[in-house]
Amino acid sequence: MNVVCPPLSIGINLDGVLVHDGQPTPDTPTRLRWVREAGVFDYIEKNIDPREDFVPYRDWVAEHGVPIGVLGGIFCAGRDEALMHWGLRTGGELGARLFNMQLFARHADGHELNDREVADWFLDAMEHGSAVGCLPSMEVHVDMWNERFHRVEAVGELLARANVPLRLTLDHSHLVFKIGNDEEFAASGLQGSADGGRSRLAPGQANSFYRQWLARGWVVHAHTRSVAPGVPGNAAMQRADGRPGRAIQYPFTEPSPGSFHLDWDAQALTTWKDAVLELLAEMKAHPERTPQQISCEFIPFPDYGGGGRYDIWQNNIACARWLQAEWRRRSDRSTSPQ
Repeated sequence: MNVVCPPLSIGINLDGVLVHDGQPTPDTPTRLRWVREAGVFDYIEKNIDPREDFVPYRDWVAEHGVPIGVLGGIFCAGRDEALMHWGLRTGGELGARLFNMQLFARHADGHELNDREVADWFLDAMEHGSAVGCLPSMEVHVDMWNERFHRVEAVGELLARANVPLRLTLDHSHLVFKIGNDEEFAASGLQGSADGGRSRLAPGQANSFYRQWLARGWVVHAHTRSVAPGVPGNAAMQRADGRPGRAIQYPFTEPSPGSFHLDWDAQALTTWKDAVLELLAEMKAHPERTPQQISCEFIPFPDYGGGGRYDIWQNNIACARWLQAEWRRRSDRSTSPQ
């Protein structure tokens, strides 16, 4: 008798529920209605804003039937500890079981965080999260302490000494987009490697950072956003310091003419797709130590789809359908009679 494999739980970052940043952003109830009507998402992921009133979210979630699966935020040590505690507590109150954290590389006083300080931040988050049923996960992300990817293992080892496992959010886009870009290699401390860092960043490599993290059971959550290796940047929007945005988003589906700043090539997605397919295979083979959910995260903002005029919302839907199809294909293969 064939065993029916459970479906993959797919979410969406609420920031990606819009057409593009050249149009007005829908209000939250409208965004939740879009998510429900799309029929491909199981939950939403949302970043906290201390200026936002979260009280109405209970009613909105109940009305539209789309739970908040993940809450999260971006933090600076030495400044945002209370905000982080509040975010974890709010997540617990809203039913989120995971709190996605980005932690800046530098302390509020300007010094670069050392591994011990990062580990202590995580231990503090674990203590507060455990009390409210919303556990933290550290996202591997540009501009954060773990953009130097080798630091992840060092922090994981420090936490192991306290018998607390590191919990990571894996977004392949933040690694794969660096392939073929010397400036991005340098930002991650990979300059001078014989293959330009490919052995640590590309799929199909036994020594890739993310394969090691998965093998150690550290990855508890994942994001999907397609990228193309070697793109120099986002020419459509600048960062606050005047530099072009980083190239951490490449349309999943062919954009309409003039809506993307580059000529689009479906083959450019191959490396990123292969990395995500590796993740799906690992999730299928080892459900006990891998996440069983993924959030689609095509979003605006300078480092992503900011300034572009292609449909971010439809890219999220298309990516979710691709993930579902690939998951079903693996399920069908694993349950076929031998």
